Amino acid sequence: MTIHAIGLMSGTSLDGLDICLAKFQRKDQWSFQIIKAETIPYPKEWENKLNNAIYANTEQLLELNSEYGFYLGKLVTNFIHQYDVKDISLISSHGHTIFHQPHNKFTLQIGDGRAIKIATNLPTIYDFRTQDVLMGGNGAPLVPIGDELLFSEYDACLNLGGFSNISLKVNNERIAFDIVPVNIVLNKLAQKFNKDFDKNGDLAKEGKINNELLHTLNSLDFYNKSHPKSLGAEWCHKNIFPLFNGFTTLDILATFTEHIAQQISNVINQYTLKNILFTGGGTYNQYLIEKIKEKTTGKIVIPESQIIDYKEALIFAFMGILRFNQEINVLASATGSTRDHSSGIIA
Repeated sequence: MTIHAIGLMSGTSLDGLDICLAKFQRKDQWSFQIIKAETIPYPKEWENKLNNAIYANTEQLLELNSEYGFYLGKLVTNFIHQYDVKDISLISSHGHTIFHQPHNKFTLQIGDGRAIKIATNLPTIYDFRTQDVLMGGNGAPLVPIGDELLFSEYDACLNLGGFSNISLKVNNERIAFDIVPVNIVLNKLAQKFNKDFDKNGDLAKEGKINNELLHTLNSLDFYNKSHPKSLGAEWCHKNIFPLFNGFTTLDILATFTEHIAQQISNVINQYTLKNILFTGGGTYNQYLIEKIKEKTTGKIVIPESQIIDYKEALIFAFMGILRFNQEINVLASATGSTRDHSSGIIA
């Protein structure tokens, strides 16, 4: 069995839309090959729309859901024409998260998949999280199914994106959970210096760690909760950003980078992980990676840039294939839902 699929991923850090075209094959087990992948930066207009969607009223949000769906469809159509892509079975879209409140039984990723289908004339799978939330799960993390079936040679897979999450095997069961906010906080701080992100952690290096702030951050309730657990932008606005009042931005960057390194290292050491695959944009933050290495003994594996940048989009393409085939694509051991299930709406 050989299938070509496109995965779309828009992360909370708003750096753009990841489009990943990959070939998947199943013989005894699944294998993949990334054929073409690209990140299309959001124009300022879309960055503002997505950033402010959390404050939109109901009508504005419904309009944005359709508009963003057609926008995604247009970007995929351009991608297909630019690279003369043939033989695509389906598109699989994560959408862009606006609200994520599993404790209140809802989560919202905008970008209507029906609009993508209309714009591209290709079967589109979307809204992977809602069903899991309705089944009592966190609706996140979802990528562990891909870690299990595509990246099983590693003790754990750790993503450094808007948030850091990890997926690992414990007693023959794959568990996964969010660890700590990463780029959703670091990027916002870097923007105060007119930078999109803190390249290599250079800004954080200039600041001084404030132990009082560090202690307050490390004392947040979330870090003492057992898995499964997940984070959202609302949690950061409520619990993280208000703590920064009264501190200089450079010192906040230094302190928060240390906080990230400590929380990630705690998890790596807790499970005595030997080899961990690191992916996501935060992997390029050399200062952060050095800090994690200092605090752990496990081998941190940093793969080729295609995997660093597009692993999530790749796995969403894979999840779409599993859903299309009515196979399990969400693991209850990772999300906390009542059972493993096949999630996503097919347009």
